[in-house]
Amino acid sequence: MLQTEITRETILELAEAGVLYGHKKSKTHPKMRPFIGAQRNEIELLKPELIVKKLQKALEFLKRTREEGGDILLVGTHAAAHEAVDKLVQAFGFPYVNTRWLGGTLTNWNSLKSRVKHYLDLKEKKEKGELSKYTKKEQVDFAKELEKLRQKFDGLKGMIKLPKVLLVIDPKVHETAVREAKRVHIPVIALMDTNDDPTNIEIPIIGNDHSKASINWVAEKIIEALQTAKIEEHEGPHPKTS
Repeated sequence: MLQTEITRETILELAEAGVLYGHKKSKTHPKMRPFIGAQRNEIELLKPELIVKKLQKALEFLKRTREEGGDILLVGTHAAAHEAVDKLVQAFGFPYVNTRWLGGTLTNWNSLKSRVKHYLDLKEKKEKGELSKYTKKEQVDFAKELEKLRQKFDGLKGMIKLPKVLLVIDPKVHETAVREAKRVHIPVIALMDTNDDPTNIEIPIIGNDHSKASINWVAEKIIEALQTAKIEEHEGPHPKTS
């Protein structure tokens, strides 16, 4: 459970997961300075109370989105983010992009949706054995095409409409995705580091966005919050005791 009160235990937890650690001072974005509390060996250290405050706001937004039935599209294409993306997908079945962001994913969704449909149709034909009637060379070509389509579209196969929220790990790496979201008025939640501009994102999560341990810590807090919300939704609020 994420504690809103900053205790020694909370600070130690953030430090052990590496969430507190930013980049060198020379790389710090000027608008990130209010979030920096100290330095250690030229590395900027983020303020624990602001990390928790921003994360709590993001969790509340994500919970509301889920309660309203909206899709959350995950974007994390660098290696350090892959495990966290996998955990979130396994927990909630979110659509995701974990390889390369395809231009037009949001701004030209209808066209991309037709390509996803082509991928699913071809995949279904293979599973039903309908491609066995072709020559060996043609089957090899189909297999190569399927693999390319899988890498591009497998994470989007369950997304039947535009998402309500874009959840990004490192907005600097995913500038195109953030820009597209803004063009189609989709709010962005982003885990961002000291080298990012926090005013460019509607709901920033402040923390180390290049460490696998830090990214996993944030993902675990999201999973915990959304699973708790789901339990409360089914059970209803607990009765008050006198």
